[in-house]
Amino acid sequence: MNERFAERMTDGKVRADTRIVTGLATIYCDAHHGDRLRAPLASDAAALGVYGRKRMVLCDECAEHIRYAERRRAFCPKDPKPFCAHCDTHCYKSDEAEWQRQMMRFAGPRSMLHGYAIPGVKHALEARKWKREMARRAADAAASDPNGTGAAL
Repeated sequence: MNERFAERMTDGKVRADTRIVTGLATIYCDAHHGDRLRAPLASDAAALGVYGRKRMVLCDECAEHIRYAERRRAFCPKDPKPFCAHCDTHCYKSDEAEWQRQMMRFAGPRSMLHGYAIPGVKHALEARKWKREMARRAADAAASDPNGTGAAL
C-alpha cells in the first residue's frame, strides 16, 4: 500500500463511498456467487480499517473488482467527485466499468433491504440534482449559441 492511498482513505467521503460500493458488491456477490468459495475481503482499505468491524465476504472475482474500485476511488482527481456515469474523466477500464454498472443495477434496488436506505436516498437526490445541473448547462449553452451551430460566439 502506498502513502497516498492511505492518506486519501482518511477522508470521510472517500471512506464512505468505499464502504457503500463494497456493500453493494457484497449484495451482488451473495446473489450471484453463492456457490463459490468466499472469504472476508483482504484489501488495502480493509487493512486501514475502512470497513470497521463489518466483515465484507466476497468471492475472489468480486474481491478483485473491489480492490480495483478502492484504488480508483482513492485516486479520483475530481473534487467534489461526481457519479462516475456523469464524469468527463473515465478512469475505470471498460471491463471494470461494465462490471460496476451491472453490479449497481442489480444491488442498488436491493440495497434498501440491506441497511443502505439512507445512502440510497442521498444517491437518488444527488442524481436528481446532477441531472438538473446538466439540463441547466445545456440550456445555457443553447442560449449562448443563437445560430445553433454548436459553437459559442
